[in-house]
Amino acid sequence: MFCNQCEQARGGRGCSDVGTCGKDADVQSLQETLLYGVKGMAAYAHHARRLGMVDEAVDAFVEEALFATVTNVNFDVPSLLELVLECGKQNLRVMQMLDEGHTRRFGQPSPTTVREGTQAGPGILVTGHDLLDLYDLLVQTQGTGVNVYTHGEMLPAHMYPKLREFKHLAGHFGGAWQKQRQEFADFSGPVLATTNCVLIPPASYAGRLFTTRATAVPGGKRLATNDFSEVIACAKRCAPLPECPVRESTIGFHHTVLLGLADKIVAAVKAGKLRHFFLIGGCDGAEPGRNYYAEFARHTPKDTVVLTLGCGKYRIRDEEFGTIELDGAGPIPRLLDMGQCNDAYGAIQVAVGLAKAFNCSVNDLPLTIVLSWFEQKAVAVLLTLLYLGVRGIRVGPAAPAFLSPGVFEVLKDRYDLKLTGSSPTADLKAALQGAR
Repeated sequence: MFCNQCEQARGGRGCSDVGTCGKDADVQSLQETLLYGVKGMAAYAHHARRLGMVDEAVDAFVEEALFATVTNVNFDVPSLLELVLECGKQNLRVMQMLDEGHTRRFGQPSPTTVREGTQAGPGILVTGHDLLDLYDLLVQTQGTGVNVYTHGEMLPAHMYPKLREFKHLAGHFGGAWQKQRQEFADFSGPVLATTNCVLIPPASYAGRLFTTRATAVPGGKRLATNDFSEVIACAKRCAPLPECPVRESTIGFHHTVLLGLADKIVAAVKAGKLRHFFLIGGCDGAEPGRNYYAEFARHTPKDTVVLTLGCGKYRIRDEEFGTIELDGAGPIPRLLDMGQCNDAYGAIQVAVGLAKAFNCSVNDLPLTIVLSWFEQKAVAVLLTLLYLGVRGIRVGPAAPAFLSPGVFEVLKDRYDLKLTGSSPTADLKAALQGAR
């Protein structure tokens, strides 16, 4: 696949710089950013489509964006940047469809207390993001004596009333995806992985790891349909889980819940009881430097609120943040878990809703966004925030490798995009002083 320019210049012999010939670094960077953004958006769109939510305009954009990344089609930085921001716009629509699909299918979310740990008896652990897979499994395990537990980003499933109706949705087990090799080995029953963020299993649990549809790993058993009879049979064969309660936690602060408190939140800010909001979360990884987020959250003052979502929340949810008083609503937790990365639309809606309540722009809110990134869905969400004109976002723990220095400088100039610093306390101080 040599570009025409090099074919002609070398007499049809092609070139040795496959994949970058004819492009400067910024063009290559924007094409890769667009490609990763579209891949992330496609993951959200896949979930939405399974819930019956589709949009022809989104599908048409995916075709256009993929065509724009083909060699020798677009070498123009301004038009590529337009497409990158359009990806953010289309991803906003996709996340809206996914949010609506979840609430239509599983009911209006509400805060709830979740038991963490295990109950005595056979159990199945469900990881990933796909709530429809979880629902189908709950239906098929009714009356079997097999409990079902959520893992990782499936934790927010408990905020939906039609999933909570299943009494054998017994609770939550484990933390973020990068700890799964130890946690899945400790869980004696089968594990059902419904989407991305599943690791190749070691021998300790490979024989009891199942995946759904496109999700597949060597050693696991891929299920082409949602017939989970093999998983249930495996649960009955495996050693039963022990009675081992760990703790209880409160989750489920969906955007509709928080926007229902908007007038009380505004009153608390105006009265000086609530100084600042921090959105700390995103897509977590295992490399060094990610303790930044825990340190940042740990030092947030007691008159501030921390919103979190995505697997990045596991960096901070074990801290004790206490509560903050809202007149007329009583105390609410200072740490508000808004859901999985698929719920990123909710965080955007909260920011937009609060801006409307304060009669200001999102950029004038007492709000600081600190994001961790790791894979394509995080890229899609960042592009959505940039499309909406949100400024002052901190991303880390390092700059995405696909952003060239030139492109990063453009985003810095236009949106004040910045990297997390070496000192979380210094970044926190700057945020509270208004140097977002």
